[in-house]
Amino acid sequence: MSARGRGALGGRAAIVGIGATDFTKDSGRSELALAAEAVRAALADAGLGPGDVDGMVTFTMDTSPEITVAQATGIGELSFFSRVHYGGGAACATVQQAVLAIAAGAAEVVVCYRAFNERSGRRFGAGVRHREPSAEGVALGWALPSGLLTPASWVAMNARRYLHTYGREPEIFGHVAVTDRRYAAVNPAAYFHGRPITLAEHAASRWIVEPLRLLDCCQETDGGQALVVTSLERARTLAHPPAVVTAAAQGAARGQEQMTGFYRGETAGLPEAGVVARQLWRTSGLRPADIDVGILYDHFTPYVLMQLEEFGFCGPGEGGDFTAAGALPLNTHGGQLGEAYLHGMNGIAEAVRQLRGTSVNQVAGAARVLVTSGTGVPTSGLILGADG
Repeated sequence: MSARGRGALGGRAAIVGIGATDFTKDSGRSELALAAEAVRAALADAGLGPGDVDGMVTFTMDTSPEITVAQATGIGELSFFSRVHYGGGAACATVQQAVLAIAAGAAEVVVCYRAFNERSGRRFGAGVRHREPSAEGVALGWALPSGLLTPASWVAMNARRYLHTYGREPEIFGHVAVTDRRYAAVNPAAYFHGRPITLAEHAASRWIVEPLRLLDCCQETDGGQALVVTSLERARTLAHPPAVVTAAAQGAARGQEQMTGFYRGETAGLPEAGVVARQLWRTSGLRPADIDVGILYDHFTPYVLMQLEEFGFCGPGEGGDFTAAGALPLNTHGGQLGEAYLHGMNGIAEAVRQLRGTSVNQVAGAARVLVTSGTGVPTSGLILGADG
């Protein structure tokens, strides 16, 4: 979908199946087992079998290769397989890859998946322990000697600049955490089911890296999530109402780095999210007022506020007030702060549920949902819509 005109791919494909494992802190299983369970569940939800699948897409970070997951789930020949880089920034781009393959005739049914033991195995929040020399690692080399060793420390730099630029206090971030946990509290699949929080509890949680508190940081999760994508024509013959891919985009800004882009000009925003936003609005012909639900990537609360601003839901520095006002239902599954940290794939599944009318926090009449992927890194986004 070109950033320069209306998209040629909008309405060509749809998400027809969603499946996930339980979300836990210690799965007791291999990441391959988690991936296979999620894929089987997504196919069953779609009413399709392993023999229908001819394409697979995942993340470069995933330890379960496409061919291995295919073997484990009984999928046969593959005519398309792909991986997307940059951690959580890849989530929506896996669906974009699937749509591209279907529109080009390279595949008919594509499974997108992500599975990891992020709590009991490799914990991304633990920061950089060992890294092979690479061009990508050079950027980190400027930050690590200064003690910026973890994702929280990298995000704290932008969060501090945001507060300084707009004259706000760290408590403004609490509106995101409270919103997510309120939705998670009534979601049986959420790790924090039954456990809402208040603004006072957010403000009393311990500092991780100022100005980020514990409740500004997403949890760590073991689990898997899979999605099934096919053509809209075929989707209309299946069991569930199609979640139509209205628009999809990837975005990397000038001077982009992975989480440490502190030298690219003003750091109180997320330029890569702006790149995605401009494409989605242009290629869909929609605008912020047309969106019924926002599923915004929430690994850290400040970045949700910045995304709202980059996408034009509110002005610069107004994201906290916008969230507090409840003007747009946000992360109705509980987000990564409340449901599970699955690199954003569980957020796409929630968007599908909203369009099907089956979310535990259903928004009446939801017909268009914006979904975003990881920020601070090259990222991606989707607008999913109801059929017709």
